[in-house]
Amino acid sequence: MAKKKILFVSSEAVPFVKTGGLADVAGTLPEYFDKRKYDVRVILPKYACLKNQENLEFLFHIDVRLSWRMQYAGVFRAQNNGITYYFIDNEFYFKTETPYGEARGDIEKFAFFCRAVLSVMPIIDFKPDIIHCHDWQASMIPVYLFDEFKNTEFYKNTKTIFTIHNLKFQGIYSKEIIEDVLGVSNSYFDNGTLQQHGNANLLKGALCLSDKITTVSASYAQEIKTDFYGEGLNDYIVKRQNDLIGIVNGIDYKTFDPKCDPLIYACYNKVNFLNKKINKKELQKEMGLPQNEDTMLLGIVSRLTDQKGFDLIDCVLDEILQKDIQLVVLGTGEKRYEDMFKFYQQKYPQKLKANIFYSEELSHKIYAGCDAFLMPSLFEPCGLSQLMSLRYGTLPIVRETGGLKDTVISFNEFEQTGTGFSFCNYNAHDMLNTISYALKVYEDKKQWNSMAKRAMSVDYSWKNSAKEYQVLYESL
Repeated sequence: MAKKKILFVSSEAVPFVKTGGLADVAGTLPEYFDKRKYDVRVILPKYACLKNQENLEFLFHIDVRLSWRMQYAGVFRAQNNGITYYFIDNEFYFKTETPYGEARGDIEKFAFFCRAVLSVMPIIDFKPDIIHCHDWQASMIPVYLFDEFKNTEFYKNTKTIFTIHNLKFQGIYSKEIIEDVLGVSNSYFDNGTLQQHGNANLLKGALCLSDKITTVSASYAQEIKTDFYGEGLNDYIVKRQNDLIGIVNGIDYKTFDPKCDPLIYACYNKVNFLNKKINKKELQKEMGLPQNEDTMLLGIVSRLTDQKGFDLIDCVLDEILQKDIQLVVLGTGEKRYEDMFKFYQQKYPQKLKANIFYSEELSHKIYAGCDAFLMPSLFEPCGLSQLMSLRYGTLPIVRETGGLKDTVISFNEFEQTGTGFSFCNYNAHDMLNTISYALKVYEDKKQWNSMAKRAMSVDYSWKNSAKEYQVLYESL
């Protein structure tokens, strides 16, 4: 039986370019499909900031029409971990030091990217059974396919899946500008496919025209049908709810493995779990905190934004730090939250260490060395940090939303079940009470370590996500 051909279309993918969790999905998930049944390939823009460019092989170039423009599109190829990657080159659009810039420029360059993807695949001779589009940057693929490319022999049987990684980002700009950029009939705006409240909305086009829609957790798939989480598109998502499925993301269990992680102080697993104490002691030492085994060490690795719940932390951080808790923070973001942690670091130098930067090595040390991990998000389509902390036996304290609700089982002291702690209402004192409860449970080290080992036993590797996607692919 011939392999099914799947093309991932994404604006980023590890190990070539990454700004967030999208890159982990697009760059890691393809490795976990059954290679006897699926040929999964990935196509990306060739940004100037792309890593590993020395391994790229030039294939060919063509001219691509975008509305009234004719633009050069070079095609490059690379192999990574057994997966074929293609790259669309155009210096006018992609000679940038970051993948994303201002809104109008991004909309034009990603519209070009989508049209170029569909234009080059017949020349590459990779005829996809399914094009799997990720986030709004790939949202014009279903529109262009429906508008023009479905009429060709090459694409007539091709299906599309559109994955929402974060509904907050939609590709919105004025209707007049976008009509000029996209080069599709005005009927797509007049019938509402690409129009919302008088503006053009690229993601809405994908919601209307994709064969299936996925998002990155089952709870988030339900949440985005509501006004609060739906970002103005909940009515359209409800209309497509029979074609909507939530599949939780995974993490790479080879990269995040406390048993053999070269970035942490001492490796450990459930058998030699006491080695986790070494990581805590060394992390306290490196952070300049007192090396106290009995003090709960709480970790945060995050973008410092409202979405991640830092307004809640702002309300009660003084009260948190008056408890027998040390806090290690790693991340950058909104200046007011960066300043908040710097201020409290000065006020409580024996309690808080604020690392206002990002370091992959330090993130691993925090996952391995902390006792608990704080993630009180306002909304969280999936979340990866809680999966990493579970993997290292560091118990998450989360708000019950999106992927956090789906992946962290709240502790039940009567049944002795659970893998972390959670609260429901988006309320600072509910969060504080949950931290206080976790601190009380922490006093019983035997009970705490038993829960930590349960957390290490759950499986949120990509292989489980891949199995669910394979079921979806077969349904098409």
